Amino acid sequence: MSREFPLRPIVGVGAIIFEGGNVLLAQRGKPPSPGNWSIPGGALKLGETLEDACKREVLEETGLNVELISRHTVLDRITRDQWDRVQYHYVLVDYVCRPAGGTLKAGSDITDVKWCPLEELPEIASMTRWTAQVIQEAAEEMRTRNIDI
Repeated sequence: MSREFPLRPIVGVGAIIFEGGNVLLAQRGKPPSPGNWSIPGGALKLGETLEDACKREVLEETGLNVELISRHTVLDRITRDQWDRVQYHYVLVDYVCRPAGGTLKAGSDITDVKWCPLEELPEIASMTRWTAQVIQEAAEEMRTRNIDI
């Protein structure tokens, strides 16, 4: 099934990876939104669990293995074209994670990766408002649960 103008929503996963007060960002290399900074993630494969997909996507995109801490949120991401047709429709399941090995490097569908201090998120112009909001909400949830980020 095509990702652009799909026949039905595509299930995807995202990884909000915290370490030392920073979050890992990936710069998208493919549509939708190439060039934007986001969290690592991608589409679920047939027969794959959400958790396995999250770990696989992070490894493919960043070179890191991750430990999943918790499922954070489920979101709809719908993009329409100029004629109001659904160009992209993803149902995303985002997990909070921490690094568990590997070597950080950009791979597969992304052009760059970087650790970003949480307080600098509002300064990143090429990031959607909702991406920054989801990251901040995940950080607050972890603080509330007394989990180090």
